[in-house]
Amino acid sequence: MAHPSQLGFQDAASPVMEELLHFHDHALMIVFLISTLVLYIIVAMVSTKLTNKYILDSQEIEIIWTILPAVILILIALPSLRILYLMDEINDPHLTIKAMGHQWYWSYEYTDYEDLGFDSYMIPTQDLAPGQFRLLEADHRMVIPVESPIRVLISAEDVLHSWAVPALGVKMDAVPGRLNQTAFIASRPGVFYGQCSEICGANHSFMPIVVEAVPLEHFENWSSLMLEDA
Repeated sequence: MAHPSQLGFQDAASPVMEELLHFHDHALMIVFLISTLVLYIIVAMVSTKLTNKYILDSQEIEIIWTILPAVILILIALPSLRILYLMDEINDPHLTIKAMGHQWYWSYEYTDYEDLGFDSYMIPTQDLAPGQFRLLEADHRMVIPVESPIRVLISAEDVLHSWAVPALGVKMDAVPGRLNQTAFIASRPGVFYGQCSEICGANHSFMPIVVEAVPLEHFENWSSLMLEDA
């Protein structure tokens, strides 16, 4: 869960998000080193009148500042491509959930069960219980088992939406007439919040996403209760 004045990402709750955090730190360190070097050169050029004739016209320096940026780009591109392919991997999911975007709420259907589905609406501010988060709580959470590959099929009924949960490293557009898919593994129990990340209309900011990761036995108990209520 993000907090005020937070500078970095939320704590990772999935292996892919951990990789994204590592890549972010890796790229940020490269940017910091480049910025430091450029700042040093600027200060040195402004603050001194000394010149060196071997530096003013040097093929060796030109070769270095041509090759070095190419090497830096490779050091950034290779990890980035690796994570992109990891995010597209969907290997033998244990559970498939269909998320449909509506104006302005989400509906979830557990396709591995015969009749398990529900709509998820934002809880109005006046109905919040103590400790609940304004504009982020939903009356029905998407419950998933921990440490199990989850596939989410995402689409929309009316306009463009986007299903995004930052802590899980998941963001996928919900397009009417198109079925997109993504996958993730919740590495620890917890409640993870997200919001529609596509401007979808007047109530765009009032259709939160709440994913609750629980141990497998708790998930089985929850699914049994939901099927009985249905």
